[in-house]
Amino acid sequence: MLKRLNIFLVLLLGLTLLLRHEPACSQALSMGKRKREMIEFKNIKNLIIIPLFINNKGPFNFVVDTGVGLFLITDPALKDSVNADILRSIKISGFGEGEELTAYVTPALNISIGNNITGIVPAAILTKDAFNLSSYAGIPIHGLIGYEFFSSFIVRINYFTNVLTAYRPEGGYILKKGFRVPITIEERKPYLVSEIAISPGKKAKSKLIIDTGAGHPLSLETDDGKPFNIDEKYIAANLGVGLAGNIKGYLGRINSLKIGRYELKDVISAFPNYDEAAGKALSVNRNGNIGNSVLKHFNVVFDYSRKLMYLRPSLKYNEPFEHDMSGMELVAAGKELDHIMIARIEKGSAADDVGLEEGDEIVAVNFKPVKQMNLQEMDEVFRSRDGRGIVIEVLPKGEKNTDRVILTLKRRI
Repeated sequence: MLKRLNIFLVLLLGLTLLLRHEPACSQALSMGKRKREMIEFKNIKNLIIIPLFINNKGPFNFVVDTGVGLFLITDPALKDSVNADILRSIKISGFGEGEELTAYVTPALNISIGNNITGIVPAAILTKDAFNLSSYAGIPIHGLIGYEFFSSFIVRINYFTNVLTAYRPEGGYILKKGFRVPITIEERKPYLVSEIAISPGKKAKSKLIIDTGAGHPLSLETDDGKPFNIDEKYIAANLGVGLAGNIKGYLGRINSLKIGRYELKDVISAFPNYDEAAGKALSVNRNGNIGNSVLKHFNVVFDYSRKLMYLRPSLKYNEPFEHDMSGMELVAAGKELDHIMIARIEKGSAADDVGLEEGDEIVAVNFKPVKQMNLQEMDEVFRSRDGRGIVIEVLPKGEKNTDRVILTLKRRI
C-alpha cells in the first residue's frame, strides 16, 4: 500500500476550464521588492507542509503540491472561517472508486506565506473532505497549493533542511553544481521525460508528472496505451485515495529510473489498476508520475517560466528505497489527532503474522507512548530494517486492557 499518498493523479478538469484563458505562467503571488523568501516546512510522511494565511485568518496547514493546478481547500469548514465569496459549485471527477465530488469555486482569496509573499488567487473548496489528510499526517491539513506558488517564483526545495526558498523569477537561477532538466508545463502541472527499466535491459522513455504532493517514489499508469505487464514479484496493494475513492493495484520494484544524468536503482513503484488510472479519460498523455520519495534524493529547483528543473544530489542521494515493513496502515484519530489507529492490515505482513487487526489502537512503539511521537517518526521506525523486532503496545478493538506484541519487520517488496 502507498498509504493514501497517490492523491491528485488527475487534473481538476472543471476547475481548469474556468482558468483556461490565463497565461501559462501568470504571476499570482508576489514578494514585493524582496529577492527571496525562505519558508520552513514540515516533512511528514513525505508530504511538504507549510503554514499560510487566507483573508488574514490562520495559520492553516497546506501541502505544497505541484500535482494540483488550482489552489484547493480540502477542509470544508474553512469556507466560513475565511469568509470566502462563493461564485458557484461544480462537479469533480477523478481516479478511484466512488462518485464524483462537489466543490465551491471562489474567485478571489487573499493569500500570505512567510513574511513577504502575498497575492490574490481563485480557489476551489471541497464540500466534503474526501482525502482526510489530517488523519494521514497526524496534524490538521486544510488544503493544497501548487501552480499559483510555482508559477510565481523560482522555487528551491531542500529536503534535508526542510526549507523552501522562493526567488524572484526575473534573474533566473544560477546552477553551481548539478544538472538542468527540461520540463513542460501542461494544464498547470510540470512534466519531464525520464528513462525507466522495469527489468534489466528493458529501458523505455516515460513521460511523468512531477508531483510533490505524492509521497511515493514512482507510479506507472500506462505503457503507451496499455497496462504494464506485472509478474509474480509484485504484490497487490491499496495504493491511495483519488478524487473518487480508493485506488488499487500492485506494488514492486523496477530496475532503474534515470532523470538526466542521474540513475536511481531498485526504485519502488506503484502500478494502479488500469481502469482506475490511465483507462480513464486524461487530457495529458503520460506514463505516470514521480513523487517526493524520488525528489528527496536531490536538492530540487523549479523554474516554470523557463521550463526547467535543476537537480543536485543531496545527502540523501544514496539512501535506498524502502517501503513500510509493518503491513499496517495507520491513521490519527480523535479531536487532537493523538490516537493512532490501524485502518488496514496487509495480508501476509508482519502485523498480520502477530494478529493485529483493523480497529486496534497503537499505544506505544518500543516503549515510547505514541503521544510523544509523530507519524513521521513511526513511519521511519517501520521502514528501518528487515528483520528488526519492534515492541508494540496495542489496545485491541473493543477491549479495555492493552497487550504487547513483538512485531518483526518484514520486507515484502
